[in-house]
Amino acid sequence: MKEWVYGRNAVYETLRAGRRRLFSLKIAEGVQPSPRLQEIQRLARAAKLQVQQVRRGELDGYIEGHHQGVALQAEEYPYAHMGQLLERAKTSGQPAFFLILDTLQDPQNFGSLLRTAEAVGVHGVIIPQRRTATVTPAVVNASSGACEHLLIAQHNLAQAIEELKREQVWVIGLDGGPQAQSLGRLKLDMPIALVVGSEGEGMRRLVRESCDALLRLPMSGQVESLNAAVAGSVALYMVWQARGFAA
Repeated sequence: MKEWVYGRNAVYETLRAGRRRLFSLKIAEGVQPSPRLQEIQRLARAAKLQVQQVRRGELDGYIEGHHQGVALQAEEYPYAHMGQLLERAKTSGQPAFFLILDTLQDPQNFGSLLRTAEAVGVHGVIIPQRRTATVTPAVVNASSGACEHLLIAQHNLAQAIEELKREQVWVIGLDGGPQAQSLGRLKLDMPIALVVGSEGEGMRRLVRESCDALLRLPMSGQVESLNAAVAGSVALYMVWQARGFAA
């Protein structure tokens, strides 16, 4: 299957990552030139892609999001498998660091978390096989193309958690309930898989019960909780900070 990746950052990172089979690049007539657009064109030429100048209305016709005058036709996102994620962690020379997303629904939240995950160097992201947002062009755009550099696996979460535990990975769920522990009581510099639940319901019961520990973010304001993407991003940076911001 083919799809259109859109937006300058998303297109640039897809070209730069080189993980997908690519078919063509379309650039709207009269689009504002920029260094990023020049890099996109350079990478497209290097990949021997067909580059077409088209009317902006043509891109508007089949791309729903804000395409910024650039669209790249590519194969669908290439998911990884659990073995690849574990191998990347083993060869990194760092404690394992994974992100598990339990039935996250909103593409913007999904993309934002993927962008943070890539920024802090997670070794892989695991999502359920159904009832979840997947890596669509909207998610690629929301992540600013960061997902192109990540290993993302679709897997049964209960099985994935058990597999991670066999590899001595500590599974910590982000939760605001009474059983969750405060930040200072958990060591975050060990091999960790951080679990972030869905926007409304949080983690499903079986996933929560599979966690080795639950982490509660400190709150001093009047609101009860943070957005899933914000909370997950804060927690990801807390884990990275515990590791000394290792690159």
